[in-house]
Amino acid sequence: MIKVVQFGEGNFLRTFVDAYFDTLCEEGGEYSVSIVKPIPYGSLESFEKQKNRYHIVLRGMEGGKPVEKVRKINVIDRVISPFEDRDGFFALARDPELKIIVSNTTEAGICFSETDSFDGFDTITYPAKLTKFLYERFRAGLSGVYLLPVELIENNAEELKKCVAGYIKLWNLPSEFEEWNEKENFYCGTLVDRIVSGHPRDAETEKHIASLIGAEDALSSVGEPFGLWAIERKGNIEKYIKDGMHNIEVVLTDNIGYYKKRKVRVLNGSHTNLVAAGLMLGKETVYDCMTDPSLSAFFENTLREEIIPFVSPDIESTAAFAESVKERFLNPFLNHQLSSIALNSVSKWRARNLVSFRDFFCTHGRIPVHLTVGFSYLMALYSSVKKDGDRFFADACGHVTELKDDASYLDFFARGGSVASFMKNREAFGEDLTAYPDFEETVTENVRRIKNGEVLL
Repeated sequence: MIKVVQFGEGNFLRTFVDAYFDTLCEEGGEYSVSIVKPIPYGSLESFEKQKNRYHIVLRGMEGGKPVEKVRKINVIDRVISPFEDRDGFFALARDPELKIIVSNTTEAGICFSETDSFDGFDTITYPAKLTKFLYERFRAGLSGVYLLPVELIENNAEELKKCVAGYIKLWNLPSEFEEWNEKENFYCGTLVDRIVSGHPRDAETEKHIASLIGAEDALSSVGEPFGLWAIERKGNIEKYIKDGMHNIEVVLTDNIGYYKKRKVRVLNGSHTNLVAAGLMLGKETVYDCMTDPSLSAFFENTLREEIIPFVSPDIESTAAFAESVKERFLNPFLNHQLSSIALNSVSKWRARNLVSFRDFFCTHGRIPVHLTVGFSYLMALYSSVKKDGDRFFADACGHVTELKDDASYLDFFARGGSVASFMKNREAFGEDLTAYPDFEETVTENVRRIKNGEVLL
């Protein structure tokens, strides 16, 4: 039996990681998952009532046709709240069959605090709890484990390892434990990709999902059929993690950076470049954009000409991923509100689009047409912002939408700041964007045309 401890009981892990291990069991493997609730808040009552069984429903497009697939998840062995069952928590650490630890404690979960005490528990960070868990395993004389954090932060495994090392030093734990952690435990970087909307929020969808399942299920969770889990290859991880398609596609790789770069630039970058244009053209969802001929062409042209060529020399593989992204964006079941995706658009554009913009410019010596248009729509949206109390609203094609971003950026525009001045903001973009020849002039003219009602696509 290969046992897994999972820090986190949320929808994503249950619709992604647990679906994977459940599929491995169906294929003849022997896996069991013990879930640990990482924070004191929230109830495990539904798990108790349903004996840790639940269903996932994968809704989306496959081969151009809509599908709805129901799967019952049976792989969960137990669900523990360590705040009420401390002995049960540490007993998991002493289990010789434990091989894998998975975590999803949100982006803020992997952090270090010098105020955390070894004798504390409820209020200490997840890495602090993990350090105590690993120390218990070390004291039992057992071998190390494979740690697979799926938190969406840069170098998630290395950051987690740094935190554990920090607590070993902070708490003056034995040097033998420090050496054991360094040699025995394998902290493997990961990248996860599956859109999970979770338990249905409206009565109509909830009723439909219950009819698909054939019963009420308080733990049911909805996700898309696509799933990718890229995992850094370390030690003998292939003994415990099987690559290939097992509900999700699992890739064991020595180059986790490629998969992250591909996702950030192709999926996230195309998302970000599309959102402001969609809002300014009166669209509400990503699906609305993808079923509009001009916006769909804009999306495809941006990917083909200005993003895909700069991800990897393996253009064919990146293009195939881009095609899967297109199919995912055409999923009619996923209600991706553009107003929600627009959150923190400035930092998103910097992280997701500026990198492709820069690569195109360095290669061709000129600014990219489509990324420039996308940025122009973003600046047209932001430069129309008005402040109402502590909130900011923009006029998008006659529809008022609330913008949520760094308050200093929004306040700059609300006070009448110009697009050209904002493009010089190194805090926002890490560089002066007006240094790119023709970029300032093109964006300024584009914004004028957009506000005059012209469509640039």
